[in-house]
Amino acid sequence: MDIIMPQLGETVLEGTVALWCKKPGEAVAADESLFEVETEKVTMEIPSPVAGIVREILVPAGTTVKVGTRLAIVETAAGTGASGPAAAQSQMHSAAVSAAAVAAVPTPLPRSAPEKLSPVVRRLLGESGLRPDQVQGTGLDGRITPEDVLAAIAAGAAAAAPGTTTARVPSPLADSGDRIVPLNKVRRATAAHMVRSVATSPHTLQAIEVDFHRVEQARNARGAHWKAREGFALTYLPFVCAAVCEAIAEFPYVNSSFGNDELIVHRGVHLGIAVDLSFEGLLAPVLRDANRLNLRELAVQIAALAARARAGRLSPDELKGATYTVSNSGSFGTLITAPIINQPQVAILSSDGVHKKPVVIEGPDGDTIAVRPIGILAQSFDHRAFDGAYSAAFLRRLKRELEQRDWLAALN
Repeated sequence: MDIIMPQLGETVLEGTVALWCKKPGEAVAADESLFEVETEKVTMEIPSPVAGIVREILVPAGTTVKVGTRLAIVETAAGTGASGPAAAQSQMHSAAVSAAAVAAVPTPLPRSAPEKLSPVVRRLLGESGLRPDQVQGTGLDGRITPEDVLAAIAAGAAAAAPGTTTARVPSPLADSGDRIVPLNKVRRATAAHMVRSVATSPHTLQAIEVDFHRVEQARNARGAHWKAREGFALTYLPFVCAAVCEAIAEFPYVNSSFGNDELIVHRGVHLGIAVDLSFEGLLAPVLRDANRLNLRELAVQIAALAARARAGRLSPDELKGATYTVSNSGSFGTLITAPIINQPQVAILSSDGVHKKPVVIEGPDGDTIAVRPIGILAQSFDHRAFDGAYSAAFLRRLKRELEQRDWLAALN
């Protein structure tokens, strides 16, 4: 069986074989660690998909290769690692799996020289709005590589209308005394993805003010016991995520991906949770089927995901498949953030700082003024997917859930 470089995240195009855990001739069990991969985002162990004998290592440790590259051959009891028809069938299956991974989201395909464009290049071109003739190919026989497309996007050529050109941004000059900080792999990947997202989606921002009084009551009543039991503080984030899941049930288009002139409305709610890596970059590991989890399960799994992200211990599946993303800058006391959509999703929510403010409380006996914990939830959405009224209705539903639900009972 062919072992190939897996797709480690939706925006990752290549990986480095950091270490082989097995040598040629050694046996490997199914799900036993076979090799380690380093990408611009994470380092992780990759298990063997089958039990067998490692017959050949095709890519030595320290080599960086594209997603889908054959790395090794493992011979199983059925002889699928040998040459002949069985090997050819295995290679065809591996290639199909690789192609499916990199082309999981349908996008508009370029119509110029499609035979020279890989699936990854087609996807990048379709998402960015670039035409093949706008990108200078540096690959074999002048073919366009993924890096060529990302370079063109970063240079400011993305989303240019047919028949028009976009001026290149001049490179800045460093003065004496300026410090030059090279971008690390995570920073470069984040930068390329952010530029591509802005070039792809017409971003629109809407925000709503939320009274976190009921959430704060629950945190005050259960916070000390929670930290002693679970080992971490009970923050606002799991409450927001729980409310997001309830609001998505009523407004499912928010939980979608934009395809080829179609909206793919996802059945499962798989939340991407933005995690800061000590100011060195950003990851958004995925909390799968978040709508099936109770409040405690959400809090525990979010904390575990963040810990694994910062320790570089995420699995490949934890970096792909998100259908909606929640970004949390609130711990820094931010007022409002306009987040950038995590492609190919159509919306992202920013949960900003919660501050005590005097507010008017309407009651049957008239209005009163009280001090309440107030925060802003801001959603960026792709205006191709739905309009402002739909987004606003979703935010109103989200606000109602946070302000009116009995969160103390939800923690019991």
